[in-house]
Amino acid sequence: MTATPGPKAAPATSANAMREGSSRPGLLYGLGAYAIWGFIPLYFRALAKVPPLIILCHRVFWCALFLAVLISIRREWNSIWPMFRNRRKLLLLSAGAVLIALNWLIFIYAVVARQVLQASLGYFITPLLSIALGMLFLRERLRGWQWLAVSVAAVGVANLALRGSGLPWIAVSLAGSFSLYGLVRKKVDVNSLHGLLVETVILLPLALVVLAVLPAAKSAPATLGLLSLSGIVTAVPLLLFGVAVRLLKLSTIGFLQYVGPTLQFLVAIFLFREPLDAAKLASFGLCWLGIAVYITESLLTRQPRAVADELE
Repeated sequence: MTATPGPKAAPATSANAMREGSSRPGLLYGLGAYAIWGFIPLYFRALAKVPPLIILCHRVFWCALFLAVLISIRREWNSIWPMFRNRRKLLLLSAGAVLIALNWLIFIYAVVARQVLQASLGYFITPLLSIALGMLFLRERLRGWQWLAVSVAAVGVANLALRGSGLPWIAVSLAGSFSLYGLVRKKVDVNSLHGLLVETVILLPLALVVLAVLPAAKSAPATLGLLSLSGIVTAVPLLLFGVAVRLLKLSTIGFLQYVGPTLQFLVAIFLFREPLDAAKLASFGLCWLGIAVYITESLLTRQPRAVADELE
């Protein structure tokens, strides 16, 4: 005897169709964001003659200006002002501002110093470090395979420290600062663009002082024009990412996050011709193994939930 579909069949089909329809543009937005982040070393390499601190200060200034114009066009200032009056949010965003400025500065230095391989390693291990921080600060419990993934990545970093030329501080600093930034942002419920505007505004006075005082801040018109693009380079991928997060499942976003460091790795090898010795290759291999364990574990544990979502 064949069952007759009940009245819930049509809404389920409609929901699945909407999900499929939104996933395609969402995937394009997500790939666009991570592609920009992956190729961003090319932009900073074009500014290699400018000191990293000056590039950072310009990035803060132009990013704050671009976001202010964007939020004015979108008429969203009513969502911004309350954050400056909320002490808890302001303190958390101030901590976030320090961490993201440190992350930006180290990454810019890595590009200028021809250490993009190490930078990409840092962003490969960032998700695994975020898992460890969640356990330490948010009392999240790690499953057995997650422990293995984090441990394998840690061995990869230790291998580079012991067999290479010392502690890979660029990779560790980038992963640490960005993971802590994510932890701080998890504590404050704000729109990503709104939060970034507040963070850059917090950093803006110091950035302006540095640009006014340091003699190296005086750049040629062509270089200044290139520096002025830093606001767009910073904000546009964040805009694309924000749209992607709304349209895609978090599991899909989790897989896309490896597009950026993969592209940085390829840029470092094929465009910047950075040497990949045995120690680095072994460390990358261990980190990739840890990531593979993490992704496999995520797929296996989320599969029942995904099936349930499809049946709703």
